[in-house]
Amino acid sequence: MTGVFRLVSGCPGPSGFGSASTAEEVTEGIDGTNLTALVTGGASGIGLETSRVLALRGVHVIIGARNTKAANEAKNKIVRENPRARIDVLELDLCSTNSIRSFADNFIALHLPLNILINNAGIMFCPFQLSQDGIELQFATNHIGHFLLTNLLLDTMKNTVKATGIQGRIVNLSSIAHNYCYKKGIRFHKINHKQGYSEKRAYGQSKLANILHANELSRRLQEEGVNITVNSVHPGLIMTPLFKHSAALMKLLKFFSFFLWKNVPQGAATTCYVALHPRLNGVTGKYFADCNEMRPSSYARNESLARELWEFSNKLISSVSVP
Repeated sequence: MTGVFRLVSGCPGPSGFGSASTAEEVTEGIDGTNLTALVTGGASGIGLETSRVLALRGVHVIIGARNTKAANEAKNKIVRENPRARIDVLELDLCSTNSIRSFADNFIALHLPLNILINNAGIMFCPFQLSQDGIELQFATNHIGHFLLTNLLLDTMKNTVKATGIQGRIVNLSSIAHNYCYKKGIRFHKINHKQGYSEKRAYGQSKLANILHANELSRRLQEEGVNITVNSVHPGLIMTPLFKHSAALMKLLKFFSFFLWKNVPQGAATTCYVALHPRLNGVTGKYFADCNEMRPSSYARNESLARELWEFSNKLISSVSVP
């Protein structure tokens, strides 16, 4: 049974879940009361649903969001529906290295454990822009921001693992769009060039970077013998605020491909499954779609490209921010 057939039919894959499964269904019966999770972009779309369902399972959820007003409104909505939900909000702008460093300092100052990091936030198909740090905006927000955030919080996760004995999990939200990127995958020498910029290929480049980041971090943690898994996921096609730069095009596309699209509860399922399900204990460096392991593109499986991206990302961050 092919992945495409499962996607269209909703039939479950080897995990017992499929494209029609919801975040609540894939986490049913799981007790997360001893866990703390950080969800970036948890104020709307699948990030909000991810935060809601994790809180429903007892997880203490920290929402990192640029718009704290919207995030607090989301928090209040979750708590109204689930009075026992533990939700906190911290300001986080992923296109600013200064904001990311401030967020990490503020989180560490709370002296909370960190069991799960879900790098969910992102932007999509936006016209060419540079971030506050002078980095192409989609690459800055979707990859560099999460790369830096993860590095800054990694010691906290390692300390949590040591103190609790509970495996840590990092989940990067990627996309099937990682297949549609620039020639050679990443435009390392033209990352900030307007000439040759394609809003769709730039998005695919950033989503490819999410997988490569997860794979390389997984390799490094395994080498260290650290009990933290790192995986990437494709949530599926969901009409969320991400499509604000191409809403008309996406609505037209959805009209002709309605059978491929998911609702938000279904869109958050793979993230919640990879973040919380006990079946994923010890599974690392993998790519998931519809709650099942999938084979990503050849670029995404390229270990040399992953190492090159790691070094490039560190150098880029060093060049634009003050340590």
